[in-house]
Amino acid sequence: MSDAQTLRAYGNEAKLAAERPDTLDYIHTAKRGLTKRTVEEISSMKNEPAWMRENRLRAYETFLQKRGPAWGADLSGIDFDDLYYYLKPTTGVAKRWDKVPSTIRNTYNRLGIPEAEQKYLTGVMAQYESEAVYHSLQDKMSKLGVIFTDMDTGLRKYPDLVKQYFGRVVPAGDNKFAALNTAVWSGGSFLYVPAGVHVTFPLQAYFRINKEKVGQFERTLIIAEPGSFVHYVEGCTAPQYTSGSLHSAVVEIIVKKGARVRYTTVQNWSKNVYNLVTKRTFVYEEGTMEWVDGNLGSRVTMKYPSVYLLGRKARGDVLSVAFAGNGQHQDAGGKAIHGAPETTSTIISKSVSKDRGHTSYRGLVRVPAGMRGCKSNVVCDALLLHPQSRSDTYPTMDIRESDVQIGHEASVGKVGEEQLFYLMSRGLSEAEAMSMIVSGFIEPIAKELPIEYAVELNRLIQLEMEGSVG
Repeated sequence: MSDAQTLRAYGNEAKLAAERPDTLDYIHTAKRGLTKRTVEEISSMKNEPAWMRENRLRAYETFLQKRGPAWGADLSGIDFDDLYYYLKPTTGVAKRWDKVPSTIRNTYNRLGIPEAEQKYLTGVMAQYESEAVYHSLQDKMSKLGVIFTDMDTGLRKYPDLVKQYFGRVVPAGDNKFAALNTAVWSGGSFLYVPAGVHVTFPLQAYFRINKEKVGQFERTLIIAEPGSFVHYVEGCTAPQYTSGSLHSAVVEIIVKKGARVRYTTVQNWSKNVYNLVTKRTFVYEEGTMEWVDGNLGSRVTMKYPSVYLLGRKARGDVLSVAFAGNGQHQDAGGKAIHGAPETTSTIISKSVSKDRGHTSYRGLVRVPAGMRGCKSNVVCDALLLHPQSRSDTYPTMDIRESDVQIGHEASVGKVGEEQLFYLMSRGLSEAEAMSMIVSGFIEPIAKELPIEYAVELNRLIQLEMEGSVG
């Protein structure tokens, strides 16, 4: 079997694993719909401290009062009263794969997560519906003081750290979906890297929605102390149903002086999921934050990873790629807020629209008066594969200081007949030529990924491209 055939066979198997629902009896299923009682039930199930319970209830009231965004993608298909807000699949979090229930473990085996853990990763957190079912961390990292666990365990074992930072970067009042997450959050990752510690291989979190009409609301908090480094990788799947599901996560990251955090997402939700996520970082003096954000699945995505540069010479990079097929709207981009002098940001966004797919770039760069010596460069490129495809660009540059260097480039293009002819004259089919052109278009993003994730991104692109010609 050739490499291409092997890649295709593996890709199809992983795709089947992603789209095939598991048959599972849940330990606990909350009544459908969101009420104050639902919020209290979740907090009670987790035996939380009073401050977190009160935090949830305040956020619930904020959610009721806040309106959803009047811009961006169409969210009218979300029925908040027809969702399950909490499903508990197991009795606890396993530290060995053989302790995870076989139905759940088989799905992760088909997705290749345990194999990747052995070869490439320092640790893994796997979440199924509302709760983590597995987590691990290499002993040598634990001995250096690294904490990597699910958020619920983090709250129980490290309450002072969680209380200090929870909601500091993304408060509940930030937007309607941040309020919803704060009210009903469950699972997610808690990652703490002590000063000067470099985590040499990535840590991975994998999120799975299995049941129909489920809301998944993980909460992730990452704290990188001065001079530390960590690379966190996130993946996700859900089966295809006729009705929609909702994924509304919040990710908060604190990058302290001289620290560096890279956060990589290769998203592959099924095409009935509304993916509405708030991801934000505070970066302090000489710190570096890198978002690498791949958006291929979901019915609707609205996601704009943000960097708030709060210390002199802090740096933030956002690399985003979005692929929208028929019936999908990928509304993605990035934000850079320069809150200190001599800070630097880069936002590079690539989007591909196939058939009637719809992509949008939505970005913001803000430099207040007095923030001298800041630099920012924004590049957003869109590729349209068919006459019915659509791409929009909504850049906002709010620059109040003259002593800065700001760049912005944007382009929209179609696949050229000359490109196709040249590749087809070398023996490629039209579909293979089209796929190669798309892979070349997203190459600036793919090359920033570890090789195994670059392979996964290209594999997903190839699967999305199937049937795109003819």
